[in-house]
Parts: sequence; C-alpha cells; structure tokens
Amino acid sequence: MRVHPIKAYDDNYIWLIQPGSDNTVIVVDPGDAEPVKDWLKRHDARVDSYFITHHHWDHTDGLEPLLDDFPAPVFGPRDSRIKAIDHPLSEGEQVQRLGKTFDVLATPGHTLDHISFHHHGFLFCGDTLFSGGCGRMFEGNPEMYVESLKKLRRLPGDTRVFCAHEYTQANLTFAKLVEPNNAVLHSYLEKIKLMRQQQQVTLPSSMQLELAINPFLRFDQTAVIAAAEEHAGQSLNGDAEVFATIRQWKDNA
Repeated sequence: MRVHPIKAYDDNYIWLIQPGSDNTVIVVDPGDAEPVKDWLKRHDARVDSYFITHHHWDHTDGLEPLLDDFPAPVFGPRDSRIKAIDHPLSEGEQVQRLGKTFDVLATPGHTLDHISFHHHGFLFCGDTLFSGGCGRMFEGNPEMYVESLKKLRRLPGDTRVFCAHEYTQANLTFAKLVEPNNAVLHSYLEKIKLMRQQQQVTLPSSMQLELAINPFLRFDQTAVIAAAEEHAGQSLNGDAEVFATIRQWKDNA
C-alpha cells in the first residue's frame, strides 16, 4: 500500500492512500482542494473515497470542492459540523475500501469528534498524535486525551504514523526540554534538522520511534514525570496530571 503526501497551507499534509496498482486513491483530510486536484489530474487518478479525522477547517475545507469534481463516499466522525459526511463512524467500526480494512479508533482530546483510521501497519491520526508531539487540547480534557494516546500506544511498534502536520522539528526541540538526557531524541533531532534543511517530508514516523522520543506518549516514564513535576513545582498524581502539565508547558513554550 503506497501513501502519497500532498502539501497544503504552511505545514499541512493531505495523505493519498493508494492500496492497489491502479491509480485509485483514498483522500485523507483534504483541507485544500487545489493541490489534490492537481495531483489527481497529473496522475490520471480517481478517488474511491474520503477519510476525515475531525472537523477543523484545515482538514475539511477542500472536501466539498473536491466532491464537485471527484464525487465519492465520505467517511468521518459523527459530527454535524461536517456536512459532507455520508458514512458517519464510531469506535470499533470498520471501513472496507479497495480490498483493505481500516479500523476506526475514537481518539478525542484535540477535538471531541476526533477519530483515527488504522490498517495493519498504517495509522492516519490527524492531529491526535504528531511526530514528537500531539495536538493542542481544544475540546477534550487530559483524562480523555491520555486514554486516546494509550490506545495508540498499544498498536504494533512497526505501525507507520501518518499525522497531518510538519511539526516534527519544533516538537523535538521542545521534547529536549522535557528529556535533555534522551540520547535517541538528540540523535533523531539532528537527523530531522538535516531533512528540513533540504525541505524533506519527515513523515511517516513509527510507533516504536514515537515511544522512544515523544513526551506526550511517555507520560509514565520516570524522567518525564520528574521534568513535569519540576516544571509544575509540585508533585503530580497520575498520567493525566503529568500529560496536562507537559501540554500546558508546550502551549506556553
């Protein structure tokens, strides 16, 4: 299964999933229609379906213009704010497209409606999880967000993580503040700096790598807990308090 990144706006990625050998694709989170239309026309491709992870405009604004030229079923969360969804989804449901089965994971925290799509080694997680970071907590709460991240942590380590923004370098720079002695993190950040100097896409990541470098997945690690407590100036009780402290720290960094 091939996955193509389409750059949109300043730092968004729209992912095109190409399960087979023909030029039929699934479009994930089309925030901007024009770069997708350009790719489809250049590759003489057709759209099988659209996957939407949440309602934010930079993931949905291109949907209706695309449907005008490339009509196809739209799969996404049960959210009335996304008018074009004709196949609303919930936790535990499956989507079968082009011979592939995608499991639907409810991953609220960034937004309440957020879902992710998972297929054997491929995770399309929108803004719930970034490489080295996670999305801002706009609508959820720390307990909810931690449960979503724990759900993703249980995926196999070789799962490729296709998130929706090129935030890797900034996220890792912050992660160094949390874990200054994390050797894997230091090494990976140097690699990412070189990639970005050459304007390379830093995604997908992998779940195994994220578990080693991402403080928002490492909220139960001794070093991360100690850093969060030092930043907060007090003891913290439980995963949600540690996560909330790191999230607030990142928001204000």
